[in-house]
Amino acid sequence: MDPWRGRQLSFVVLSALWILASAVTRYSIPEEIPVGTVIANIATDLGLDAHSLLERKVKLDYIHSKKYLEINKDTGELYIAEKIDREYLCPAKASSFCFLKMDVIIENPIRIFNIELEIMDINDNAPQFRRERISLDVSESATPGERFSITNAVDADVGENSIETYYLSDSDTFTIEIQSGSDGTKYVDLVLKASLDREKQAVHTLTLTAVDGGVPARSGTASIIVQVLDTNDNAPQFDRQVYSVDLIENAPIGTLIMQLNATDLDEGVNAEVIYSFTLYTSEETQEKFSLDPSSGEIRVKDMIDFEEVKSFEMYVEAKDKAVNPLSGTVIAVISVSDRDSGDNGKVVLSIHNAPSTILPFALNKSSEDFFELTVTESLDREVKNSYEITLHVTDRGTPPLTDNETIILTIQDINDNAPSFPQSLYTIHLMENNEPGMLLASLTAHDPDLNENQYLVYVIIEKEIANTSMSMLFSINPENGNLYALCTFDYEREKEFLFHIEARDSGLPPLSSNVTVHIIILDQNDNTPLIVSPWRPQGAVIEEVIPRSSDKGSLVTKVIALDADSMQNSRITYQFLQITDTTLFSLDQYNGEIRTTRMFSYRDPRHQHLVIIARDNGDPPRSATVTIKISTVEQVVTQFTETTEVPIEYDLFTDLNLYLLIGLGSVLFLLLITILVIIVLKCQEPEPSQAAPQGRNSIISQRNSSTIADSTLISSDAYWYSLFLAETRKGKVVVRQPLPNGAGFIVSSIPGSAALTETSASRSSTLQESSSDLP
Repeated sequence: MDPWRGRQLSFVVLSALWILASAVTRYSIPEEIPVGTVIANIATDLGLDAHSLLERKVKLDYIHSKKYLEINKDTGELYIAEKIDREYLCPAKASSFCFLKMDVIIENPIRIFNIELEIMDINDNAPQFRRERISLDVSESATPGERFSITNAVDADVGENSIETYYLSDSDTFTIEIQSGSDGTKYVDLVLKASLDREKQAVHTLTLTAVDGGVPARSGTASIIVQVLDTNDNAPQFDRQVYSVDLIENAPIGTLIMQLNATDLDEGVNAEVIYSFTLYTSEETQEKFSLDPSSGEIRVKDMIDFEEVKSFEMYVEAKDKAVNPLSGTVIAVISVSDRDSGDNGKVVLSIHNAPSTILPFALNKSSEDFFELTVTESLDREVKNSYEITLHVTDRGTPPLTDNETIILTIQDINDNAPSFPQSLYTIHLMENNEPGMLLASLTAHDPDLNENQYLVYVIIEKEIANTSMSMLFSINPENGNLYALCTFDYEREKEFLFHIEARDSGLPPLSSNVTVHIIILDQNDNTPLIVSPWRPQGAVIEEVIPRSSDKGSLVTKVIALDADSMQNSRITYQFLQITDTTLFSLDQYNGEIRTTRMFSYRDPRHQHLVIIARDNGDPPRSATVTIKISTVEQVVTQFTETTEVPIEYDLFTDLNLYLLIGLGSVLFLLLITILVIIVLKCQEPEPSQAAPQGRNSIISQRNSSTIADSTLISSDAYWYSLFLAETRKGKVVVRQPLPNGAGFIVSSIPGSAALTETSASRSSTLQESSSDLP
C-alpha cells in the first residue's frame, strides 16, 4: 500500500475514534475509602451491556495518575483498587477541588468515555506546627498591647477541615489575636495584656492549640516559652539603713571595720553593685577610711586619734552597673539647729502635707541635728513631674516653737516608656496598578518620655514572601512613619501582604513596640477577556460548517471567553456585534451558545457572517471580539449528540500544516496527470464494464438502505480537508478511497450511529483493514 495513502486513512480513522468519545461522566467519593469499595456501575451509567464488557475488552486509561480504580468486567462495577489520599493526589491547596481524570475504552466497536472522579476531602489530618517549641524573648519593659509574631500551624486538609481557630492556655499576662487572610488562612499573634516583672516571673510557659473545623475536630499544639529579658528597674538595697561599729584608737592600718551588703533583684550587669562614698562624707573621713567598690569592705586607712575625733559618719552609696544606674536614693540632707539648750534645744522634723495627699518621701535621722530625705516608692515623671514638699520643725520647749521650709522637687525623665500605636492592626486597601512611591498610610506612634527618649525611628520588620524581602516591596519613612509602596502590584499575582512595623525610641537602652499591617490588593479591570473557544490565530476568521437541514435550536458553536480578573470584573456576557440575519441565529448572553432560531430556507444565503463580542462587567468594561463565518452544505446528516464533545486536551491534527503543504504540491501534480488521462479516455471507446467485485472500495454497496453513506468525488486535498472537518463535527466517520490511475478519490461519510451498529463483516472491511495499514 502507498505510505501516503496509509497515513491519510489512519488519520481519518483515529479522528473518527475521538469523535466517538462520550460526554464527561462525573462521580464524587470521599478520600481514604477502603480498597474494593464499589463506586458506581459503569455499564448502567454509560448504557452498555455488562455481559459484553469482557468480550469488548473494557479498560481504564488514566491521565497523569496511578491506577486507583478498576472495572469488574463481569458486572461493570467501578471499584477502588488502591486507597486514594487526596493530599497526595492534589498537594496544592490553591483550590478545594481535586479530580481524578480517566478514560473508559471499549472495543468492537471502539468507544471512549471520559470519567472525572472528584475526591472529596475528609478530616484525616490534624493541624501541625512547624516547630513544637516556640521561643520568644520579651523585654521586661514591653508595654501591654505589644504584639509578637509566632509560627502558624498548617493543615493539609482544605475547606471546613482546615484550621478554624486557635486557643491559648490560661494566662494573666498574654492573650492571642487571630486574623484571617483573604484566602481564609488564619494568622495568630501573641499579645501582651499585662506588664511583665522578671523579678516575679522570669519565664512564662504557654500552650497554643490549633483546631480545625472538621467533625470530629482535630487539633495540634505547640509550647511557647517566653523568656523575660531584664531591665534595670530595681535599685540596690542595703540590708540595714544604719551601720554602727566601735573602733579602738590606734587600730592598725588595714583593719577591717565592716563589710557593707547591698543586693539588686535584677540580673546581669543590672545586678552588679559598686560602692562609693557620697558627697556628704567629709574629706577628713575619706582620708581615714577606705571603701572597696566591689566588696563593700571598709578598712582603716590612717591612724585614728580619739583625742582629735571621737566619731566618724560615712555616707555610702550602692549603685548598679547598668547604662542608667540606680542607687538607693537620698534626695537631700537637712540640718536643723536650735540655740536653746536642754529640751528647748531638741527638735522634731516632719513632712507637712495636705491630709488627702500621700507623698512618696520619708525623713531619716542620720545623726544629731541631721536628717535625710529619701524616696519610699518609685516615681513616675509621666504621672507627676514635680512635688512641693513642706518640712515642719518644732522644738520640745514650752510653749513649742516651730518653723516651716518648702522644697520644690523636679523629677527628671528616664526611658521607661515604650512607644505605643493608637491601634494594634492597620488594614490598608490598595488598588492594583498603583504608582510606585504611592503613600499608603501614616503610622504614628506616641512616646510620653522626653527628649531623646521620645525621638522615634520606624522600621519594617523583615519578612520574606516568595523569596522577596518586604523592604523591596514597601518603604517607611523612619522619622514620621509614612508607609509607601515601592512597586506596582498585580492582583492576579499577589492579593495581600501581612507584616509588622516597629517603632523604636532613641533612649538607652532603646524601647520599642510593633503594629501589624495588613495590605489588601483590590482588583482593577485591567485584563481583557480572552476568547479560548473556538480558538483562532489573532485576527483570523472562524469557519463553521452546518447542514441546511438543521432543526430549530441546533447548536452551531459555543464561544467561551476567560478573564483573569475577579468578581464583577471577570463576569462575561456575549452579544452579537454584527449578524447577517437576526432571525436566523440566537446567542445566549451568559454561556455563549449560538443556536439556530429557525430552519434554513432556500432564500437564506449559503454563507452567514457573525461578529460576537465578549464583554466583562468592569468599569470601564473591556471586551474582545471573534468573527465566525458559517457555511451551509446541502447534505442530509444525522446530527450527533450535543453533549458529546472532543476532549480539548487531545491534539487532533498533529503536523497538519506539513500535510497541507505536501497536499498542495501533490494537487498540482495530480491536476496535470488528470488532464492527460481525461484526454486519452475521451479519445478511446469505453469497453463494457463488468460488475465490480466486492471489496474495500465498495463500502456503499455493503450497507443497507438505512445506512447508505454520502459519497463525493474529490480532486482537491484542500476541499477534502474542509469536508472532513464539517462531517466529523456532526458525528460522522469519513473514509477517503483513491480512484484508479490517481485521477482523484471518493470520500464516503457514514453516520456515527451507523458506524457503531454495523455488522462484523462490514467492520472487518473498514476499521480492521484500516488499522493494518497504519504505519
